[in-house]
Amino acid sequence: MQSPLAVDGIVAGILEDVAAREAHISFADIKARSRQAPAPRDGRAAILRSGCGVIVEIKRAVPRLGQRVSIPSMEELATTIERAGAHLVACQTERLRYDGSLEDMWHARQAVSLPMIIRDIIVDPYQIHEARCFGADIVPLQVELLGQARLVALIDRAESLGMTALAEVRTPEEADRALEAGARVIGVNAWSITSSTLDRENFASIVPGLPEEVVRIALGGVRTGQDLLAYASAGADAVLVGEAIMMAEDPEAATRALVAAGQHPACPSR
Repeated sequence: MQSPLAVDGIVAGILEDVAAREAHISFADIKARSRQAPAPRDGRAAILRSGCGVIVEIKRAVPRLGQRVSIPSMEELATTIERAGAHLVACQTERLRYDGSLEDMWHARQAVSLPMIIRDIIVDPYQIHEARCFGADIVPLQVELLGQARLVALIDRAESLGMTALAEVRTPEEADRALEAGARVIGVNAWSITSSTLDRENFASIVPGLPEEVVRIALGGVRTGQDLLAYASAGADAVLVGEAIMMAEDPEAATRALVAAGQHPACPSR
């Protein structure tokens, strides 16, 4: 069970950051800017392009290991990931734990043609408009951090901007809430939000309860092609991989190996 105090602390820190940014650029201004931004790329279609898709999360730090990642630039890293055949790129923008920024995502997205997922904890409408301004095509929503009315409102807001909402869940109950809120893309996260606990069996326990039309993403615990195939066998349309790629000696080769596993004829797919 998650620690309420730990979760509350995460949300409080994010809201404090949002308030500081809103004091600089008002909600009305960021909303207007987001609606003038170029049209989003179709993230859902990219996930379903072929086989079991690979989504690579690029980031500057791996807090679980207490390490910063040595990267040439976000533009070059994103280009490398696209060249290796990934279906989408996800950019970690959370400042508090990952030393990320919206600027990182902006630079990465300008360098590639793939859809971009913002990797941050989104709890406020301001963040959705802000993410659109900086090039996000898919926005994640941590169901356990959101009341049902807020979850519904944030999904509706993301979709009103042409973005795809990715509802992240960790229990069957959260999956039910995501479906009730209208989520069409659900990610099952194997990592606890407040600790380093990893549960790869989470995905297989939740996916059977999802309607066929819902896109399913497995987040966490993928290091090898065998891990990807195990998730695909359990019904994953795509996997999100971060640490295994970012800590690899050759991120491009590591990505290619996972992409090859996802495109192999033996890999289950829709």
